Amino acid sequence: MSLSPRLAGQLEQLRLRAEELEHRLASVEVLQDPQQYQALSRELGEIQPLCELLARLERRQRELDEAARILQEEGDAELRALASEELSVAEAEIAELEAQLRLRLLPKDPQDERNVFLEIRAGTGGEEAALFAGDLARMYSRYAESKGFTVTLLSASDSERGGYREVVLEIAGRGAYSRFKFESGGHRVQRVPETEAQGRIHTSACTVAVLPEVEEIEGIQIQSSDLRIDTFRASGAGGQHVNKTDSAVRITHLPSGLVVACQEDRSQHKNRAKAMALLQARLMEMEQEKQHSATAATRRLLVGSGDRSERIRTYNFPQGRVTDHRINLTLYRLEAILAGELDPLYEALLREHQADLLESLGDDA
Repeated sequence: MSLSPRLAGQLEQLRLRAEELEHRLASVEVLQDPQQYQALSRELGEIQPLCELLARLERRQRELDEAARILQEEGDAELRALASEELSVAEAEIAELEAQLRLRLLPKDPQDERNVFLEIRAGTGGEEAALFAGDLARMYSRYAESKGFTVTLLSASDSERGGYREVVLEIAGRGAYSRFKFESGGHRVQRVPETEAQGRIHTSACTVAVLPEVEEIEGIQIQSSDLRIDTFRASGAGGQHVNKTDSAVRITHLPSGLVVACQEDRSQHKNRAKAMALLQARLMEMEQEKQHSATAATRRLLVGSGDRSERIRTYNFPQGRVTDHRINLTLYRLEAILAGELDPLYEALLREHQADLLESLGDDA
């Protein structure tokens, strides 16, 4: 095998851990403790695919060694031909298995499993930019629902023609952040607006920010004296109750100037809790951007240079194409992508991200 000693050592430790987990799961003590049994089963479920890959790799390596021995020692021409063919097949499969193991052993993003807040803001382009913000909100909502996530509209500032000047979604479900983390940045649309009599193509833009939900125990400490909390009547759909009570909540963080709002629920208490969670996520992002500004290059795929105004993707209606500028990928599937079929973009970005990680880890990866 051509795995580095470090990775080979990691795999051996995982194999030993899997054996230990199997032994513990069969013990009376664990069988009588549902919570412990579930936790250990989950851990074993994460390790087993790696152990299976390693077993396949070792089996293929033994077959390759046997084929090499036959080529070296056997005089029969037919046997040598079969061994030569087996050698080529085994070498190709070993290379593929080793590549899979390297990817599986890449450091995991600790945020990947979390819920996310997804914020979309209309930029240059006036009403057309607001309509594009609405298109993006629908695109992300459909994609999230196709993955089994729950989408909640936390707040929205409607435009005159049915778009959004600003909209905030909560996307909840295991692995939500892993699916949306590459979407932060500037999104540009090129199309002929309905109000354009001359048929000229206009360019408009929106910015998207994807923030992982912060666990309370690790969140930014917020002093109540730093907050101004206002309540107001929610606008839009929601029935008579929404229109008659001040259930919507707006929170201003005075030191930073950040303002968040939530009007999704009829309960002022629930809206306040959601708004506080969003504020905490945005403050955490600000703190992390300060801490990681020196290593912004490693975050190229996530937010480009770190400036949300940077263009990451263009949606060109006349040509029916979507271009992701970070990886120079163009897909002529505009309608499908806007309908929520984002997997081709996500998978391409993930592959590039993994390649960058492998490169940054050097030969030991």
